[in-house]
Amino acid sequence: MTHLAPEEVGEAGAPAPRPAPTAEGKSRLSPSRSRAWLSRRWVLPLAEAVVSLVAALGFTLLSTHISVNPLVRIGQVSGLAKLQQYVAVLGLPLLAVLLYTAYRGTLLRHQLVKRLVCAALAGLATGVVAGGVVVALRGTPWGLGGQEGDPGALIDMANSFLHGEGMSGIYPPLFPGLMAVWAKFRHDVPGGTGFALKDFQIFFTAIAGPMTYLAWRLLLRPFWALLIAVPSAVLFLDPIRPYSHVSMLVLLPLLGVCLREMRRAASRPLRPSLLRGALLGLVFGVVFLWYSGWFVWSAPGVGLLALFLFPWRAGRTAVKRAAAFVGITLLTAGVVGAPLLYQMIRLGSQHPDRYGFLAVYVDPAYVLGWVSDRSGQLEYQNWPVAGEMAGQSGFALLLLFAVGLGVGLGLRNIMVRTAAATLAGAWLVRFWFASHMAHDKAVQLYPRTTWIIMYCLMILAVLGMMAVVHRGSGWAERTLRPAGAEPAARVLPRRVVQQLSAGMVCAIALFATMGASWSVNRYMPQSNEMSMGIDAYRAHTVKKADGRCPRFAPGGQCQDIVTKDWRQSPDRGYIWCGGIGPLNWQAVCGRKAPLSELQREQHKQQEEQKRQQKQQQEGQKAN
Repeated sequence: MTHLAPEEVGEAGAPAPRPAPTAEGKSRLSPSRSRAWLSRRWVLPLAEAVVSLVAALGFTLLSTHISVNPLVRIGQVSGLAKLQQYVAVLGLPLLAVLLYTAYRGTLLRHQLVKRLVCAALAGLATGVVAGGVVVALRGTPWGLGGQEGDPGALIDMANSFLHGEGMSGIYPPLFPGLMAVWAKFRHDVPGGTGFALKDFQIFFTAIAGPMTYLAWRLLLRPFWALLIAVPSAVLFLDPIRPYSHVSMLVLLPLLGVCLREMRRAASRPLRPSLLRGALLGLVFGVVFLWYSGWFVWSAPGVGLLALFLFPWRAGRTAVKRAAAFVGITLLTAGVVGAPLLYQMIRLGSQHPDRYGFLAVYVDPAYVLGWVSDRSGQLEYQNWPVAGEMAGQSGFALLLLFAVGLGVGLGLRNIMVRTAAATLAGAWLVRFWFASHMAHDKAVQLYPRTTWIIMYCLMILAVLGMMAVVHRGSGWAERTLRPAGAEPAARVLPRRVVQQLSAGMVCAIALFATMGASWSVNRYMPQSNEMSMGIDAYRAHTVKKADGRCPRFAPGGQCQDIVTKDWRQSPDRGYIWCGGIGPLNWQAVCGRKAPLSELQREQHKQQEEQKRQQKQQQEGQKAN
């Protein structure tokens, strides 16, 4: 389990075949110390991990040299352009080396270069997003969100840890706990937990790509791992709460690895199986403490799949070994995740989710798009935009076609089964909660299943393409090879395959840099409270530890630092109709808006009237 999928054709996890000996009894490769060192099983996987992390964190550090005013749109555009300039300067030489080895280098050299280039691209993809967050927060020590909304709740939870109050309800404790430790170590000043949140938002955004890529490398070769990791990381990553989506991105491949190891445990000695199970349990326990929601959505489908894949008919010894593996995995995960499990059992029914926003009001069968509670001018009457075929767009039809290929041609693949089972389970859970929403007056976070369902669809689509490539190449070799040809002769030469693969890596790299720019552009500071840029804007409106305003504070005005511990909000007993005007609450959520919302709406209207009157007076003076 600890090694990455091999480069060569064969079973995942098999050691790389050694070069055939020559007539002199020596390897065709030079028996130098460096080549012998590279042949060690752990060296190349470690090299991939190091290259990917260095690319991500190095690019983030490079982004700190971008000097623009992030509250001015021209400054934001210049900052985005500088990020693209940096990534082009770093990425183009990597792609040039990859293409050169594809056309001129040996097969083994090209495979080595491809491994490292794919790892670097995975790091650069989310490094660009993290670099954009650095630009958006230039001049302020606060993270996205300032001390309001969900970031404010995380800050309060970290304060509770600092003050010895322990866990905050049933929220996963690991991230706010680490915030408290980092604030004590690095920012032991007023507002220190908010400053720690900024560091963590940038750091974990940067390493999201490497973590996703390395998780998929446990199952797939570099190109296919990159084809899943980069689009999913760029699409799903939320720099405000990067820990949430990173957990989902790594959980699916880890579940596939776990099911694969369960099957292999039946024929493996007991001790190695127990060690692998304990390691997987430790990882699952940490991911559970990091963010637990994805376990809820994936558990029904994966649990049934595990029962189906368990080697019931392989004999008593095989059953005992597989059961021991499952038992030690669950036991270790349960011990590590025990603090949160205890809180969920003790307090779960006391914390219903009753927050509604745009994704709650739209057709629940729409799972190919997502909006946050800051949806701008979008409304449930005009979003999502209906596609050409029964409301489905061309992208949706192509994606579903590729999913069909994955299920139809690759069902023997353990990851196809895992993704399909997770998709089915999350689909049923989604509609269970949505169908009970009107009666229970609770949302229960069901819109978040959109992410894991779409992630599963993307996985199945990529694995479908992989199945087509593998089966197509196998069919070509069997049917098109001339009679009497040598076994080593190939219908499609390896050189052509590696050239095509290198070209596709270049296409993924171009998508990564454009997609990353799109992602971070959404978080550039905007004063509109219904835009995603409001979180970066708020970070510039809170005082620094020395009492002064941040460098680019709007109008030189900012608010005081507020330090408080986390407290559970009282249960209102009804769905809060977020993003809906008070006059429309009755039509959307079935009840009148509370008086506080009506007063707030009246205040906003009064402020808007004052602003318009001021503009008219200034216009008259100018005339």
